[in-house]
Amino acid sequence: MKQNSFNIKTLAMIGACLMMLGCSNTGNAKERPAYNAGMFYPKSPAEIRHSIQNYFDTVELKTGPYKPFGIISPHAGYPYSGPVAAYGFTAVKNHQYEAVVVISPCHVDYFDFASIYDGDAYLTPLGKLKVDKSIAKKLQTDDKRVQISSKGHVIGMNGRAEHSLELQLPFIQIALRDVPIIPIVLGTMDWDVIQALGRQLGKIAETHDILIVASSDLSHYHSYAEGNKIDRQFMDILESFSVDKLYKGLKTKSVEACGGGSIISLMLAAQMNNVNHIEILNYANSGDVPFGDKSRVVGYMSAAFYRDQTSKSEGKTMKTSEDKNRYLSRNEQEFLLQLAEDVIDACVKGNPIPKPKEIPDICKEKRGAFVTIEKHGQLRGCIGYVLPVYPLYETVIEVAQSAALKDPRFNRVSPDELKDLEIEVSVLTVPEKINDPSIIEVGKHGIIMKQGFYQGLLLPQVATDYGWDRITFLEHTCQKAGLPRNAWKDKNTEISIFSAQVFNRETLRK
Repeated sequence: MKQNSFNIKTLAMIGACLMMLGCSNTGNAKERPAYNAGMFYPKSPAEIRHSIQNYFDTVELKTGPYKPFGIISPHAGYPYSGPVAAYGFTAVKNHQYEAVVVISPCHVDYFDFASIYDGDAYLTPLGKLKVDKSIAKKLQTDDKRVQISSKGHVIGMNGRAEHSLELQLPFIQIALRDVPIIPIVLGTMDWDVIQALGRQLGKIAETHDILIVASSDLSHYHSYAEGNKIDRQFMDILESFSVDKLYKGLKTKSVEACGGGSIISLMLAAQMNNVNHIEILNYANSGDVPFGDKSRVVGYMSAAFYRDQTSKSEGKTMKTSEDKNRYLSRNEQEFLLQLAEDVIDACVKGNPIPKPKEIPDICKEKRGAFVTIEKHGQLRGCIGYVLPVYPLYETVIEVAQSAALKDPRFNRVSPDELKDLEIEVSVLTVPEKINDPSIIEVGKHGIIMKQGFYQGLLLPQVATDYGWDRITFLEHTCQKAGLPRNAWKDKNTEISIFSAQVFNRETLRK
């Protein structure tokens, strides 16, 4: 790549996601120019093709017959994020789509809706990408949260045009050739707008074969080590497929992604279409390039959404056991319970957390689990993961510490309480959505109640402990989610059930 085609130092600054307030609209161009060619990526068509092909050539990814529903792709200057972006587009380049929806944040304006480009095409040095106006029209909402507009697509208040959508287009042109696009810029992180866009995309995906590309970088301007840590937290939440947890993390800034709204809209659309697997394809940050500054880095990730559970980058399945929901043997239960007890003892006393040896194979599989602490028969702490985020033994280590020290309902467990505690471990099956609440069996099933941003969970043993029937169990789960007691009857409420294998010292003595 020729160094004189664009300024490398400038890329590090303008490649970051700086939210600019205000609005500016210079017109309604039918063909949106390639405003950022020569800055974030080359102007020369030959140089663009050469650069992207070089990025593709460096990708180490085993692609199979599985067709991605969507991808997350970074959007800094090509020398920084191009090699990472190539992973996502490698995953899709052997497939065909009716159209590609590209969603990006807006760095040059603020507006309170999702803006679908109102012109006929986007231009790049490689040529024209036509807008699929038929699909664009179907994506609009009556409340104007998703609307056709020039906002976010033209020159903004600072004299610049949005780059994060434009940078995806040359990759699309090379990987997918003449496919039309639906360019969407999100002008806000408002939940109602993000949710509206996600729902519209989900509906469209039911009748049209679309690829959704969410344009986003991750953390910004931390040290190399801190940036990696924050981004790992983001990717852990992403892999758990927890929309609510990710949105909360972005709002509280415990995790970072300048295109977080784009990603969440993609996740919502995926959920509506039974897309249940996210594969992290590649990660790097700006400190990883030869000229990168490790003191202030920006994170880049490529990920793909699949209906199938088979891992494309490692050539293996995410769920390593045919009987992933089988119950644990007595020895396996003993291992996890002892681990939870040892972890609680160590963290309360301020000692190093024990590292287990000779871990049973099933405990290395990803599963959800809760650790419950009781004192003299009264709840003293309970924390867990519903979805299979970490290997089971790691989940128990994590939630045992949290139950002892971080349950917001209780003070931290003190050392003098340890002798009075009873520890219980609940290992969960993967939650399954249901349409008929009458299949819920009290004592066997736990319930997850979800409606929009609200979500609540009750373990199977809660209903048994309190002597509830099915209806009472449903009502209390609604209340746990912050919903009305009868919200389980609402067609917009999503109900999932799971089973739990619950064990403690008393059950193991039987």
